Amino acid sequence: MYAKMVHLRFPREIVNEPIVMNLVKRFDLSCNILKATIYPRKEGMVVMELSGHRKNYKSGVKYLKNLGIKVDNISQDIKRNEEKCFHCGACTAVCPTGALYIERPEMRVAFDKDKCSACELCVIACPAKAMEVNFDKGLLE
Repeated sequence: MYAKMVHLRFPREIVNEPIVMNLVKRFDLSCNILKATIYPRKEGMVVMELSGHRKNYKSGVKYLKNLGIKVDNISQDIKRNEEKCFHCGACTAVCPTGALYIERPEMRVAFDKDKCSACELCVIACPAKAMEVNFDKGLLE
């Protein structure tokens, strides 16, 4: 199984196309959508984990690029500033992967960086601004 986190930028002409369904149906890929902003008749953006067999993955990316979708690989550097964090738990409520969770009985927020998908929801939710997300984007091969 091959998996990559990708950032897709859709031109306005194809935002109404069933792109994810085609990736699943035509290329036997799994798509875990982590963040999406798509407006009718405007450019769209999706952050997703795309997984499947390597050959299918490459074919799926080629399909996306042929449609005019800009495909970027995402590598992430997620940090929590321990000095700013006051362990309120707001971030744990929005974390879709369980990378942020409450340690009991201490009632402290723990961060498992390996589970983090860099969806940025914790950055928005954190009242202390303790979560820092930096994306390093490079083009896919």
